[in-house]
Amino acid sequence: MRVLVTGGAGFIGSHLCESLLRRGELVTILDNFDDYYDPAIKWRNLSWCEDQHGCGVVEGDICEAQGMLDLFARGQFDAVVHLAALAGVRQSLEEPQRFNDVNVGGTINLLEAAQRHGNPRFILASTSSAYGLSEAIPYREDDPLLSPVSVYGATKIACEKYGHIYHQVHGLPMVSLRFFTAHGERQRPDMAIHRFTRMILNGEELTMYGDGSTSRDYTYISDVVIGILAALDSEIAYGVYNIGDSERHSLRGMISLIEQATGTSARIRELPEQPGDPPHTCADISLAREQLGYAPTVSLAEGIERFVAWYRGNQ
Repeated sequence: MRVLVTGGAGFIGSHLCESLLRRGELVTILDNFDDYYDPAIKWRNLSWCEDQHGCGVVEGDICEAQGMLDLFARGQFDAVVHLAALAGVRQSLEEPQRFNDVNVGGTINLLEAAQRHGNPRFILASTSSAYGLSEAIPYREDDPLLSPVSVYGATKIACEKYGHIYHQVHGLPMVSLRFFTAHGERQRPDMAIHRFTRMILNGEELTMYGDGSTSRDYTYISDVVIGILAALDSEIAYGVYNIGDSERHSLRGMISLIEQATGTSARIRELPEQPGDPPHTCADISLAREQLGYAPTVSLAEGIERFVAWYRGNQ
């Protein structure tokens, strides 16, 4: 199977590409290696993949419509896993136009290229941020998406809706996966577990927004990849699925697990909660379990232990 992975040099993308290559797929990695964080980290993420037969790396931008058409014409892909996007809830509130241009505009370019070149199976990375301030916890896929509190969440809702249009009008096989706070080795440096681990080990003071009672559904990277592969391998023509762990962990509890894994106590400074963040997230994964066979296996505590061990060996 010829698979295009957009954002393939990132955290989730590089793990997915390794899994695809190990099972013998032909993988094209598309990434623009932007400087949101050090591009050298992304190239390092691909160090194993680049050495494998059947792997190609394309440095390109999903916002370049003609470039995407040319790439799909050359690649004749059987499947696309679209992970490329601008991330960051708070940054999206500061740069709404840029987030819309990249996340929504770039996705439309890929959908258009896909429908013009064979209608490959299309897996879209969406987000728990789509649920916004929904009080129906755990979140179900059929919950109304009427209360996003960030531009990032709103762009992902738009991407899902465009995907549905391309499925209905052009017959594009389309699955959207709403990820819930992925964590693990190679996590982006700005994400909480990575940032807190670094600061605790460096003896720096942590800034904690709120009293630590906000909670998240954390999903270990290998479970995220399992969910993506299940969607890729399924014959479902259209679907939307939560990919989470279905357990809530408070912010203070997560910090405590990092303290245990590092053997170091954190110095914490509390600040007011920031706009754009819902107080709680938790996934109802019964639909993904039933239709995709998705079943997460790695707890937050085990995932943090693995991450800390990786961080110590790669800092």
